[in-house]
Amino acid sequence: MAEENRATPGHALKPEEVLALVPQQPPFRFIDEIIELDSEHIVAQYVFREESDFYRGHFPGRPITPGVILIETMAQAGVVAFGIYLYALEFSAEEVESMLTVFTDASVDFSGQVLPGDRVTTTGRLKFFRRKKLKAEVEMRLDDGTVVCSGELSGMGVPR
Repeated sequence: MAEENRATPGHALKPEEVLALVPQQPPFRFIDEIIELDSEHIVAQYVFREESDFYRGHFPGRPITPGVILIETMAQAGVVAFGIYLYALEFSAEEVESMLTVFTDASVDFSGQVLPGDRVTTTGRLKFFRRKKLKAEVEMRLDDGTVVCSGELSGMGVPR
């Protein structure tokens, strides 16, 4: 981030700057790239690696990505990364870096499955953002357009 923007509230972060601030790291980061990002929505992509440890036990011989990992993937994009971006629009870089966005609530419907090697696109759309709390409509699709899961996710900013 440019030094002149560090103390200036209202700075729009670039997707790569947001990704650098996401606290989850490999092997538990489920965002490879942020494709689109503005004050109304986020679009991010992730490829589920075949060598991911959770596939060994879920399910042997026919691995499927666990639903809880799909929710985490949607939360990292639609709540954590999106929340960082929205917070940075109102606060200085120092304040953004001192805040941790945590996932707090989900209501998700599952309508498909994600297999090892699949790439998913997660889209989050703003429902509300106020007092460091974010609620978003989030949807995950496979490359062929199949909706895997969708719902509402919430999170909030807490001090690091």
